[in-house]
Amino acid sequence: MNNQITLLPGDGIGPEVVAEAQKVLNAVSEKFSVDFSYETGLAGGIAIDETGNPLPEETLGKCLNSRGVLLGAVGGPKWSDPTAKVRPEQGLLQLRKSLGVFANIRPVKVFSALAEASPLKADRVENVDIVFVRELTGGIYFGTPQGREDVAEGRSGFDTMRYNEMEIRRVLHVAFKLAQQRSKKVTSVDKANVLATMRVWREVATEVSQEYPDVEYEDILVDAMAMYLINRPGDFDVVVTGNMFGDILSDEASMITGSLGMLPSASLGEEGSVGLFEPIHGSAPDIAGQGIANPLATILSTAMMLRSSFGLNDAAVAVETAVDQVLADGYRSADIAKAGEDSVGTQQMGDLVVERILL
Repeated sequence: MNNQITLLPGDGIGPEVVAEAQKVLNAVSEKFSVDFSYETGLAGGIAIDETGNPLPEETLGKCLNSRGVLLGAVGGPKWSDPTAKVRPEQGLLQLRKSLGVFANIRPVKVFSALAEASPLKADRVENVDIVFVRELTGGIYFGTPQGREDVAEGRSGFDTMRYNEMEIRRVLHVAFKLAQQRSKKVTSVDKANVLATMRVWREVATEVSQEYPDVEYEDILVDAMAMYLINRPGDFDVVVTGNMFGDILSDEASMITGSLGMLPSASLGEEGSVGLFEPIHGSAPDIAGQGIANPLATILSTAMMLRSSFGLNDAAVAVETAVDQVLADGYRSADIAKAGEDSVGTQQMGDLVVERILL
């Protein structure tokens, strides 16, 4: 069986957190007698510097030949010029498109040991356990025409939001099937009162919901959803939405947990396709190389990979349980430590998780 994993450390803190995730995968290999092989590829800003391409053909080939891809982070101030013809984010979009990963799964769970880290009141975030399902390969990020031009009034830019029924239907099925394994509730987020694209979205979402009579369904406008995530986040189970709205709302929801450093993600396509797994935090260039980055989001992303790409549910649970235990034992990285509280570094946090997996 092909147990190849492609590692894309990327930029900033990416190499540091991916190294700890690989350490955890090696512990899983020892504990559960499964062999993984690894390929490492260039992606993002470092790939631009070395090859002129944010996703070199060699890297893409490695990804397509693997069972799962683990990405650290891409981008940083060095490559942030919005007028640049080549940017790190272009490589990420190309990778998603090439892998055919159309559904981005982002769990937003408040760990009981970290409830006080949330900017919201503890009673409001108690038992928050949301999964965002974001459509990933369509919508305004990929719609054409797209570009800029000079008009009589000066510079002008334009983007096109477009969704077809197939794109909407398939991501809705992912959301409903996921809800059947959880609390059996799906919330579809749109802007159907203004956007024609979103009126099609709502029509298709309503049709798909009728195929799952065991799942409660509701639709909410995106601006209302932005408010509800703050004043009643515990009311939601699976939230499904388009590319841009999902990008924004899932980042908003991530702050309910108190730190971007705790949240993993999986980008999945059709059954049997290569999955892409990554923490939702960015490259954090301001702390890169200092050994203080929180690796737990990347480690939890490996748990999602073990479950989704390899069918190793017991191994995934072991990783998630180890993270829970480390936090319950009071260990904190700098981003989740209280003022004046001791913190552990990137490598030590990885070591602590490994120790608990191997117990």
